Amino acid sequence: MTPAVESVRFDGSGLVPVIAQDAASGEVLTLAYANREAVEKTLASGEAHYYSRSRSELWRKGATSGNTQRIVEVRLDCDGDALLYMVEPRGPACHTGERSCFFTGLAGEGVGGTAAGDDDVLFGTMVERLAGTIAQRHKEMPEGSYTVSLIEGGPERLAQKVGEEAVEVVIAALSGERLSEEAADLVYHLLVLLEERGVGTEQVAKVLHDRHS
Repeated sequence: MTPAVESVRFDGSGLVPVIAQDAASGEVLTLAYANREAVEKTLASGEAHYYSRSRSELWRKGATSGNTQRIVEVRLDCDGDALLYMVEPRGPACHTGERSCFFTGLAGEGVGGTAAGDDDVLFGTMVERLAGTIAQRHKEMPEGSYTVSLIEGGPERLAQKVGEEAVEVVIAALSGERLSEEAADLVYHLLVLLEERGVGTEQVAKVLHDRHS
């Protein structure tokens, strides 16, 4: 038993809450639970392991979905009764296909009276959500999906499409019309290209962080 695991205060059921956070972007991905064995396997393998309370069993994130979480660091909170997994995610964290499980806003006094995600959607949040949806399409390859048709076209066709969309952005910028729409098209097609090439948005975020921190 490692000293790190010995210092964790598991509850009466032998569990500890675990927050998974994207190590590159800082986005909170999910809240799950782990027992002692899950924590040990996480530390030993470098892959996130949890304990399913509904199935009463240990599980490795991505064992069936392929949406794995590589461990960058595991932190213990000041009281010793909660863990933070800082991870590099591959694919969405949520079973719904969303990148993060925390995609539902709550309205209430003190938060503007409107649910988050209406008129005040953050660009970074929307990009991560879209990237998660694209990753899910790539995994499932549903028939009739435009994203799937782009991926099936291969990197040359995708790169060409990104170039075409970039030209549309230039035209929109010079004309002063539809710039936001054309920019959105460019971002979408760029995300599909990154997914097809196996380059995660977290890798791009890390480059930006390293360049501008």
